[in-house]
Order: sequence, then C-alpha cells, then structure tokens
Amino acid sequence: MLTVVERISVSPVFVGRSAEMAELSSALERAGEGQPQALLIAGDAGVGKTRLLEEFVCAATARGAVAAVGGCVEIGADGLPYAPIAAALRALHHELGTEVEQAAAGSAGRLAQLLPELGHAVPEAHDEFGRARLFEHTAQLFERLTADRTIVLALEDLHWSDRSTRELLVYLLRSLRGSRLVIVATYRSDDLHRRHPLRPFLAELERLRTVQRLELPRLGRAEVADQLLGILADTPDAALVSKIFLRSEGIPFFVEELAASYQGGCSSGLTESLRDLLLVRVEALPEPVQSVLRALALGGSAVEYGLLQAVLPLPEDELIGALRTAVDANILRPTMDGDGYRFRHALVREAVADDLLPGEGGRITRRYATILSEQPQLVPAVERTTRLANYWYSAGDPARALPAALDASREARRRNAFAEQLQMLERALELWDRVPEEVLADLRPADYAESYPACSCDEDPDGACCERLRYLDVIAEAAVAARLCGERERCLNLCKLALRQIDDRKDPSRAAWFWGQRSRVQFLSDAGDNGRKDLAKARELVENGPPNAVQAEVFARFAACDMVDWPEAEDIGLAERAIAIAREIGDEPVELHARVTLGTLQVILGSEEQGLAELRHVLGRAVALHEPDLMSRAYVNLSDVYEGLGHSEQAAEIAREGCEMARANGLLGASGSLLRGNWIEPLISLGRLEQAEELLGSASRDMDTRTLGTFLNRLHGLVALLRDDLPTATAHLLNARADLAGVRAQSWLPLSELAIRLAAAEGRFEAVRSELLAAVGQGFPSGKSRYVWPLLVHATAAEADSRGLPALEADRPAVLAQIRAAAGQLLRGWPLAKGFALLLDAELARAEGDFRAEPYLRAVAVLEPIGVPYPLDLALLRAAEAEALEGRRPEAAALLRRAEEQAARHGDVRLQSAAQRLAERAGLRAEPVRGEPEEAAAVLSGPGGAAFHLTPRELGVLRLVALGRTNRQIAEELYISPKTASVHVSNILAKLEVTGRGEAAAMAHRLHLVPVGA
Repeated sequence: MLTVVERISVSPVFVGRSAEMAELSSALERAGEGQPQALLIAGDAGVGKTRLLEEFVCAATARGAVAAVGGCVEIGADGLPYAPIAAALRALHHELGTEVEQAAAGSAGRLAQLLPELGHAVPEAHDEFGRARLFEHTAQLFERLTADRTIVLALEDLHWSDRSTRELLVYLLRSLRGSRLVIVATYRSDDLHRRHPLRPFLAELERLRTVQRLELPRLGRAEVADQLLGILADTPDAALVSKIFLRSEGIPFFVEELAASYQGGCSSGLTESLRDLLLVRVEALPEPVQSVLRALALGGSAVEYGLLQAVLPLPEDELIGALRTAVDANILRPTMDGDGYRFRHALVREAVADDLLPGEGGRITRRYATILSEQPQLVPAVERTTRLANYWYSAGDPARALPAALDASREARRRNAFAEQLQMLERALELWDRVPEEVLADLRPADYAESYPACSCDEDPDGACCERLRYLDVIAEAAVAARLCGERERCLNLCKLALRQIDDRKDPSRAAWFWGQRSRVQFLSDAGDNGRKDLAKARELVENGPPNAVQAEVFARFAACDMVDWPEAEDIGLAERAIAIAREIGDEPVELHARVTLGTLQVILGSEEQGLAELRHVLGRAVALHEPDLMSRAYVNLSDVYEGLGHSEQAAEIAREGCEMARANGLLGASGSLLRGNWIEPLISLGRLEQAEELLGSASRDMDTRTLGTFLNRLHGLVALLRDDLPTATAHLLNARADLAGVRAQSWLPLSELAIRLAAAEGRFEAVRSELLAAVGQGFPSGKSRYVWPLLVHATAAEADSRGLPALEADRPAVLAQIRAAAGQLLRGWPLAKGFALLLDAELARAEGDFRAEPYLRAVAVLEPIGVPYPLDLALLRAAEAEALEGRRPEAAALLRRAEEQAARHGDVRLQSAAQRLAERAGLRAEPVRGEPEEAAAVLSGPGGAAFHLTPRELGVLRLVALGRTNRQIAEELYISPKTASVHVSNILAKLEVTGRGEAAAMAHRLHLVPVGA
C-alpha cells in the first residue's frame, strides 16, 4: 500500500484528536497480538474523519503495518458493488505483489470478481451460495495475508456503501479470528436519516464485541484557535477566533473554509447559506477552472484523468493548468492511485453539483455517457457498466438508460451483488414504458433473463413470442434478486405483480415458477405455513403438464419441503417423479438434488439401507462433479440421518468432512454453519462435550439465520443440561424458542423434549405434562420418529416419578393412553428406535406401578450394541434401581456401575449424581460386587463414623434418623424391609450409647456424623 499518505488539509497541524489516536493505536497493538479489531469512526460532515484516518494510516505504516485504503463511491443514487474492498485489494496487490497472488492460491478465480488482476473470474452459479463462497474466500485471503504482518484496512464514506459491501464487512468481522487485521471505517453520522440503509448495519455491528465505535466531537474554542494558528502561521486575535468558532460550530473543514475566506480578504459579508459558504473559494477561481469543477462534480466521487480529458473539449495544457489551480486551492486532490481527481471534500462537490443550471447537468452527464460508451477502457472494468447506467439515467435518456441498467444488473449478479442488481432492475422497470418499441425489440431474454424458465406458452410452442425480452422477464429477474438479497416483501410484491399479468391457463409453467418463488422466500420465514400453500399452487399448475424444468423443480422442492416439515410416504413417489423428469430433460443438478431428497426420505421413512446407499451415491457424484452446493446438501443430509439412526461416529465424521469441504469452497458461513451443527450434535451424543462446546462457540459467532439460532441454542441448552447447569439450559431454551421460525417439526420437537427434561429436572411435573400435551396436540409425523421417541420417554418417566402427587393422579391414565397412542404411530425399524420403544414400554409400566428390571434389561440388550452412551445409561440406571428394589443387590450394583460408566462417558452429570444417590440409598457401595475388592467397594465413612464403629449402611440410616424419618420411611428410601431398618436403628442407638432417636439425631449433628444441614 502507500508508504506515505498525502496531506490534503489546509491546516498543517492536527489538533483535538489525541484520545481517538490513542484508541486507534491500542487497536493496532491488539491486532498485532492476533486479536482482529474493527473501529467505526462517526461524525458530522467536515468534522475530520478523513484527516484522522490519514494520520492513523501514517502512524501504522511507520510501525511496520501495511495499510490498504478504499473508499465507497457515490455514483448517482446507487453505490458501486464492493467498491471499497476492491480498491483496498488493488492497493494491497500493488504493495505486496506476488504475496497476494500466493495467498489467493486455490481461490483466485473467485476472488477475481473483486480483484481482476488475479486472472479471469471462474463461471459459477450466481446465487446466495456463490456470494457465500466469495465472502469466505475473501476472509481466507485476509487470514493468509495477516499471518505474518498487521494489515490496516481503511474504508472511507461508509454512508455511501452498497449493501453487498456491508454484508461482506459483517462476514469478515464475524469470521476473522486470530488475524492481525484492523478494519477502520468512516461514515457521516449527520447523513443517517431514519431509513438510511446503514442504520441496520450499524445496529448489527453493535452486537459484535470486536467492534468499537468512535464518535468524533466538534472542536472546542481552544482547539479552533490552535487550528487557526497552524493555518494562518500567526496567532489569531481573539475576535477572529470567536467569530470563526461561532460560524464553523467547531467543524474543522468549515474552520478551514472560513480561514481561507479571511486570508482572501472576505472576512466579512459572508452569506448564511452553507452552500454559499462552500462555494466561496470555488467562485473565486477563474471561469475555466470552475467549468472543470462542474464537470468533475457530475462524474462521481472520483473521475479518471483520461475520462475527464475526453469529456472536456480543452487543450491538455489548459486542462492540466485548471486542475493544478484547483488542487493548489485545496479544492481537488489526486486520487490515491494517481489516476484521477476527486474533490477534497464531498460537501464541496455536492454544492457545485447543486449549483448547476437546469439542463446543464444533463448535458454534462450525457457527455460522460457518450464518451464512456465509445471508449470503455477509460474506467476500470469493474465500474464500467454501473457508471454508464448512472450516466445515461442522469442524462435523462431512457432509450439508452434501460439497456445500460440491464447490463449493470447482469454484471452485479455475476458478482453476487444482489441488492445492487435489484436496484438496477427496478430502474429498468421504471423506465420500461418510456422506451421506444424498437429499442425493446432488440433486447434478448438470453442476455438478461438468467433465472426465468424458457417460454412454455400453449399458443406458441416454438417460443417465437418470447424471442424478445418482456417486462415480465425483468420482473422475474427482480424477484429472484429480491429473494437473494433478503428483500422478502419486495419479492412477494414483484411475484404478485407478475401473476396478475399471467394467464395461468395459457402459460401454467411461468405462473408456477412465480408461485414457487413466493414459496421459496417464505420457506425460512416465520409466516404460517412456510410457503406450502404457494408451492401447492405451483404443483397444481404443473401436475399434469408436459415434462419441463419448472415441473421437475416444483416436484423436487415439494418433496424436499415435506421432508423437512412433515414427511409422508407419498413424498417418495414425488421425488422419484422429479428424478424421472429431470433425466428426461437432461437436467442433472435437479436430478441429483431430488435424489438427495429421495435418499433422505427413504431413511427417515423406514428404508434405511436403501436411503443411505442413495445418499452416498449422490455425494460421490457431487464430489466428482465438484458441485459445492450439491456436496453441501448431501453432507448435511447424510450426517443428519446417520445421527438419527444412532450412528454418531459416522455422523460426526461425515459432518467434519463436510465442514472441510465447505471451508475449501467458501461455504463455511452458509451451509457450513449447518454442517457444524450436524457435527456438534453427534459429539454431544458421544460425550465429547469440550469439543462440542468449542465448535458451538465458533458456530454461534458465525450464524446468520434464525433457524440456525434455534438449532445452536438447543445444542447449547443440551450441553448445559448434561452439565447440570439448569439456569443456563433454560436461558438457551428460551432463546431457541424466541428464534424458532415457522412450524418445522424437526425444530420444535427437540425443543419440546429439552423443555420436558428441564421441567422434570426441576420437579415441575405439571409443566412436563403441559408440554407433552401441547406436543401431542400438534401431532407427530412418522417421519420425525427420531425426535419423538426421546420426548415420549422423558415425559413418561416424569409421570412415573410424580406418582402420588394428588394434582396429577386423576388424569394420569388418560395421559398414558395418549402416549401409547402416539407411540403406536411411530417407526421403530432401526435399533435405536427399538431401544427407545422398549424403554418407553418399561417407563409406562413404572408409571402404572409395575416397576421391574426385566423390561429395562430388554432395552439394554438392544441399545448396548449401538455403541452410544445415551439412552443406554438411562436404561441401566432404571434396571439397577428395579433390581435394588427387588432385593437383588449384586445385580443392582453391577448394573449401577455400568450406568455410571455410560453416564460419565456421555458427560451426564445429572445421571451420575442420580446413580450416586441410588448407591447411597440402597447401600450398594457397602458390599463387594462379584469379585470386586472389598476396599474398592467400601464407602468412606469419615472419622466420626469410624470412632463409633458405624458401618456405611448405619451412617446412611443415621442420616435419615436425623431427618426425622420413621422406620417405614427409612425402609422405603433405602430399599430395605422395615424390620431391617429397625435392626439398624437399634444397633445405632447401642453404638452411640443413647436411649432414643432424638438423642441419636442430636449427637449425629453435634459430632458431624452426618453432613451439615442434613
């Protein structure tokens, strides 16, 4: 980057910003230690943001950092996609040369969208995943470049930034960790009206701990005096300081302008108008110089010298002389790359542009447009189409502005800048009726309608009516752009507009396409049916039509939506129809996506081996074709069904491979987040909680949708529950439900299970029953059986644990009957489901008073070969408890030891504690178990117990005596007969040499023979 940054301010001294410079310097130090920093410098126009940025860049480069400066460009009303990032990358490439190319190795083809110097951009699908890939590769580039150096990325005028730039910045700030990077951006706070697009961006950044905002205050009177001293090279008198301070209101730029007016002999008589103030020095220049400034003001934020020379009919010497005069007057400055000129302050450019006469501005912008059309090499290729579109639009020439807008929209889409694409398409729609018919006739769908299906009009099967671009085609492109950039309502309105113009009897495929777009934009929203009604309408339109791309996609999407929401057997047939149609028309991507859906449906609806084989085949084909989006979906679905089948090791490995693929292909922030969730879930099942928590931390920082928020918060809550941190688990459950989008069964069912487990852990059995009945009321799709079995098991266990509570007894039979009915509808073909079903049967019997070990042991026999600790640990604990209750102590002790081992492997602190309490109550640790060494089985009784020769069992009885328990209550709690309890009490009284239970309790507390507070 630059080793020296030119000084563009009038004042040779830098005043009043010591605190801000200290903050920036501290951020630079932290970044040098591997803690990436982001600082937003806000302030009024003219308050000195640029000067502060320049001073910091100079200081940073002096300390060995590499600085890259990029500015957001205002072209007409629309920003240029990725302009500041692209400019900064060009600066880095200029400074570091081959090091940038080496850091871009493997992704140069995609990064060429931002930095053409890296080569030709590779062709790829222009969708949300393409944008995710671009973002991830950009993040990886900065990670590599900052591995052995600190980089300062300085971005000016963020208030002019395009939406794609803002989204890329958010991605970088979320994903770059451990990088030696400082991002410093400036913006005008006084420009941010209530609906300014930068406002939500700033609100999002405020939630990131790594982002710091610096608000530049205006200068005080003493600081204005210091600034004037530097400008005037002499101590100003107090009256002048007061006058300029009052009129400038402490804004440094206005101080400079007023000081310049004073030096020019205009210290009095200045107009109150801000515009007039800004134009004072412009109007003092010769008319030829003012003419150059007027032309330059309409060229954009910066204008290349070659373009300005072609636009202005001046001899080169005169033009250079005029530019030098303006630069010497501190009105213009050369651009950072030395290729053109820009106004020293945007306010002056705006004032010059506003001062033009009616018709004068249109003439100048027409000249720009004409020259650029004839000599496109005069501006960088990445800016050409957007600038040309804005020049023609500002010139008021619809016939040329519309094709230019369409060209700019196509270029924006190719760069995955969907918000900017939408702006240009909406401009084209605005201009459509003002364009001559002969111009419209020359526009071709092949050039501009990339998303829209080929014509299928029944009246013209050859498609001759659609050889020219139609208004409807532009609406279709705009609808897709709106969906991809997150403008949900705009997409719905555009589709509504299009459907009013389509006769679905004559053109059902086109109508179905728009209904499909409506469905897609609603699928991840919190709207009632997630777009299912709209998708059903699309299916109705193409159900009996001829095979085509729209029909195949509608069938595939309908089956995929059902797969997520409410899978049924008929969806398998629908997926197979989509596959057959896609094969017939030769659309392999649609075919393979439909096969992913088919394989997943087969697994979750009972044909496990067939479905797994299908998914593995598609994954292999996707890898062979190197289709990242298809690979992502195959990895996501395959890892998910493996976990559902209880194959947690395979699920974790597949998800890990998928994450590596996502990172290599720039999808880590898109499908990569879901893959990380699918990696975390089996790690929790396997008890690898530390690794799961580490991944949860990174995934939570990167998540960007409410659906992922629900998923990851649920996993956070599950880990907290296993660690017996109930308040944290409850907080995550509440967050997950707050983020819950729509009525997707695979989202709400696991949350209901977590809520039931939490309520049971806290003894809120009425809440457990309420949660269960609410879930039963919604119904359980058989294809989501994997989520329903554990929910029913834990709810039934709570019913068994709450036996004897009067408030719950009356309705218990009806509740248990509902549980049995719900379980009867579930699939149980795979071992994990069979194990859960057996465990449920055992818990149902316990809830009805039939508590025996045998039913639990049948569940253990099925669950143990699966190899995962849960729910095996629960079945073992219940079996141990039943054996103890039936008096089979050696068997109970052996089962309890196995239960503790599985609970420890799972990381389930609650179940381990339950096992320890059972051992204490039943005295299972007081005796050796089948060859277990005596010393290993003994319970430490403490010095007090040893002094009175109390056995561990007697200490347990004494604790209950101290709590006031009767012999019968002691017998029930310790799983012994009342007679045995009486014998233990008599022995205790004798050893303690006391005459009654009260004295024994008092001595126990006094001598600390039982835990304090017992």
